[in-house]
Amino acid sequence: MSSSTRAWPPPRAFWTDTLPETTAGMTRPHLFKRVVPASAANAAAVLDGFAAIRRAHAAGLEITANARVYVGEEHRPDLVDKVLAASDWPEDGFTAWMQEQVGAERFSLVLNTLESVSEPLAAGLGEFVGALIDGWGLPAGGAELVAFVGNYSGTAFGVHEGYENAFLTHHGPGIKDFYCWPAEEYHNLTGGSDPLYGDYTWLLEHGEHFTLEPGDALFLPERVFHVGRQSEFSVSVAIPLYTFPDSAIARGWIAPDLLGALLVSEPDTDAGQPSPMHPLTAGPDELARRLGTVTAAAFAAAAEQAQAAAAQHAHQRWYTVLSNGGWQQTENDFARDEAAAAFAAAGLTPGTSIAVRAPYRLMVTGDQAFLRGCEASADSAVLTSDLVERLNTGPTPLPDDPQVIAAIRTLGATGGLTLTITPEETE
Repeated sequence: MSSSTRAWPPPRAFWTDTLPETTAGMTRPHLFKRVVPASAANAAAVLDGFAAIRRAHAAGLEITANARVYVGEEHRPDLVDKVLAASDWPEDGFTAWMQEQVGAERFSLVLNTLESVSEPLAAGLGEFVGALIDGWGLPAGGAELVAFVGNYSGTAFGVHEGYENAFLTHHGPGIKDFYCWPAEEYHNLTGGSDPLYGDYTWLLEHGEHFTLEPGDALFLPERVFHVGRQSEFSVSVAIPLYTFPDSAIARGWIAPDLLGALLVSEPDTDAGQPSPMHPLTAGPDELARRLGTVTAAAFAAAAEQAQAAAAQHAHQRWYTVLSNGGWQQTENDFARDEAAAAFAAAGLTPGTSIAVRAPYRLMVTGDQAFLRGCEASADSAVLTSDLVERLNTGPTPLPDDPQVIAAIRTLGATGGLTLTITPEETE
C-alpha cells in the first residue's frame, strides 16, 4: 500500500492524521510516494557527504561519521582505508570506481551519522525531521542519517529487525525492492528472531513488498523485520528516530552522573580516606559492611535527588536535541567544526548580517543558550527574545553593541551561525 503527498515538508496534518491512519497507529509499514524533492536530498549530495568523510580521513581528523564496506553480505573492514584513501572518482563514474576499489562487481557502502558531514543533507532532510517533531513529537535521542549506497542484491545485514521507528528515503537512480514482516510472522516463519542470510528467496513471498522509486519515503515501524534488494546502483537514506527506553537513559546518563557526584572521594576529604587493612582471619564481612553502608547512603541520597536530577537531564537533553534541528548530538561533528572555523575567520562588525544555519535553532532558557546541540552561558539582556527570533528567521544585521557582538562570536563557535552580508557588500 502506498500514498503520495506533494507538500514539502509534509504539513502538520500529515503527521497528526495521514501517518497514523495509513500505518494503523504507527504499527504497519507504509510507502509514501514522491515525498522528498531532489532539492532536499539526492544521490549526489550523499556522495558529497562520503567525499567529506574521505577529506577528513586525508587530514587525519577524528570524526563520528564513518563508512562501512560490504561485498555481498561480508563485512570488509580491510577495504575501508583503501576506499577512503583512493584518488577521487571521475564524474558520473562512482560505481565503476567502487568496483575497482573493492575488486567486485556488486558492493554496499553504509555511511553512518551523515548529518555530521553534510550541511545540505542535514538542512534538506532536517526540514522533514523538523516537521515530524512539530506534528508527531520529539525523539529523546534525536535522529540520524544512515546512507545505503551500492548495487547490492540484498541488504548486507540480511533480513533483520529494526529496533526504532524510521523512515527510509530513496534517491535512485535505480529502484529498490523492499520486503517487511511483522515480528510475530517472522518468528513463525523462521523459528526465531535472528537475522537471515544467504538464500532467503523463499521468505520473500511471505513479506509485504514495496517498490521504492526516487523521492519515495517508506515508514518502518519499530520491531519490524525487513530487507532491501536491488539490481542496479541506487542510494537510500534511512532516518532512524532514537526513542531510547526511559530505563536506558536513566542507566546511561542520569544514574552515573548522580551517583558519581554523591560518591566523590577526592584526596584530603573524609570520603577520600583509604579503608583500613583487613586481617585475613576476619574474612570479608567487615569490608562488606563498610561498602554496604556507603552504598546504601548513596542510594538513599540518590532517591531524594532523583527527580531533580531527572529534570535537569531532561531539560538539557530537550534543548540539545531541539537546537540541533532534531539530529542526535555527536562529539566529532566534521560539518559543525568546518562551519565554526569559517565563522571564526569572518570579521564581525556592526551591520554584518548574521543568521542561524538551517535546520538548527537558537534557544535561550534561563542563563543558558543552546545552538546546534551546544550549550553556552547567556545573558537575556543581551540575547533578547527579539534578537533570538530575528536570528532564527534571519538574516539580521548586528547592532553597534560590543556585548551583542561578543555573544554572537561565542555562539559562532557552535557552527550554528552563518554570515550572510558584510557591511562592505551593502555599499
